[in-house]
Amino acid sequence: MGVMKGGGGERVEKLKYSRMKLWMIRATTSVLLWTCVVQLTAVGQTWGPCVLKGWPSCFTHQDSSFSVIKDKVLSVPARVLPPKRVYKNNGYLMVSCNGGLNQMRAAICDMVTIARYLNVTLIVPELDKTSFWADPSEFQDIFDVDHFITSLRDEVRILKELPPRLKRRVETGTVYSMPPISWSDISYYRNQILPLIWKYKVVHLNRTDTRLANNGQPLDIQKLRCRVNFSALRFTSQIEDLGKRVIKLLRQNGPFIVLHLRYEMDMLAFSGCTQGCNNEEVEELTRMRYAYPWWKEKIINSDLKRKDGLCPLTPEETALILRALDIDNSYQIYIAAGEIYCGNRRMASLASAYPKLVRKETLLEPSDLGFFQNHSSQMAALDYLVSLESDIFIPTYDGNMAKVVEGHRRFLGYKQTILLDRRLLVDLIDQYNSGSLSWNEFSNAVKESHKYRKGQPTQRSVLPDRPKEEDYFYANPEECLKPSSYGQVSST
Repeated sequence: MGVMKGGGGERVEKLKYSRMKLWMIRATTSVLLWTCVVQLTAVGQTWGPCVLKGWPSCFTHQDSSFSVIKDKVLSVPARVLPPKRVYKNNGYLMVSCNGGLNQMRAAICDMVTIARYLNVTLIVPELDKTSFWADPSEFQDIFDVDHFITSLRDEVRILKELPPRLKRRVETGTVYSMPPISWSDISYYRNQILPLIWKYKVVHLNRTDTRLANNGQPLDIQKLRCRVNFSALRFTSQIEDLGKRVIKLLRQNGPFIVLHLRYEMDMLAFSGCTQGCNNEEVEELTRMRYAYPWWKEKIINSDLKRKDGLCPLTPEETALILRALDIDNSYQIYIAAGEIYCGNRRMASLASAYPKLVRKETLLEPSDLGFFQNHSSQMAALDYLVSLESDIFIPTYDGNMAKVVEGHRRFLGYKQTILLDRRLLVDLIDQYNSGSLSWNEFSNAVKESHKYRKGQPTQRSVLPDRPKEEDYFYANPEECLKPSSYGQVSST
């Protein structure tokens, strides 16, 4: 009995000791925790907010690098898409563009505008793959297709392809297809094309070049053409980035001029202009002209055409004109063109007068252009970007690129574009070469005649019965241009 009683007392003592030990641990822990809280409160703006408000505020004052990154992220505005325009869809419009890059570019602007006016859904335009250049590029290979669609959603609905039920019509060849009449007023599309869309649900326009008149259109029509051209049609990031590289390389070496030298083999064969060519070359160009049935003019008098100002200037003539205009021979001359016909021989005088001749092929490595080989429209897109940024742009022929770049440079603030009067110039050149004019007389005549041909504000000429001869809308979209400090000059 005594043993049992003694054992019970010992257990009671141990229990009391354990409880006191537990109390001491709790008390110590409480003191430590309270001390921590006091310390955290003391540092206030440093670690206190981390406990009370969450971890992100830990970087508010201490980590300046995070603050800079955060500020940069917040400073980039989120892309705000325009609200979708809600309208009753009258049907679907498919278009197949024809020609080179800039002819197609202008056509796309027209087709978007027409689709908007007719309240139809436009299918992303198909690009020409069957012309002389045989470029297999799709729309999305040249232009940022998503930007094109979303940036215009407040005007017109654009889809990448027809809905499945209608797509089958294309696959079976039962879509109504036609070429619209050239230089048509917008009312033509309302009165002639829209009823066809109502009837067939889908209409395919198989030619798109110059199918909307230059003049006499409502102001909102003209402004939408500009919006598509200058905002919605953005090149792919790959083309844009390479274009910026070329421009940077040029800028590193000072001012540069872009010379749009239209002296490629196809240009000469098509136009029949053979000034400076030998007999063998003339025969080669003639054979080429007859080989393409869609080049309708076959028998051409080259000398007469040249005197009428309808031929591109030759490289030799161009060298004379640049010198006569007092273009500094220390300037870089960027040749925006394809392969020059008989290049080494024909370019000799120009290279001698202006030794800093460059091309994208000489500025970039072959690997940089590898993706663009055999894609003439993508190569032309690079030249387009460089042309926009040049100090001076000089086209030797008034083709589609010359006209569209001219208009875009006007939009960018009337950047200097020298518009050569070829009819006058070939006459002056012939007089100089024959000895009838001295160099000073020749140079003064060239400069005086081009005083007001440098891209200043002008009014488009309007020739109602001769739309091909009047000023092209995309060369001078005056309805979309801001006033300039230049004086207004009448178009001649």
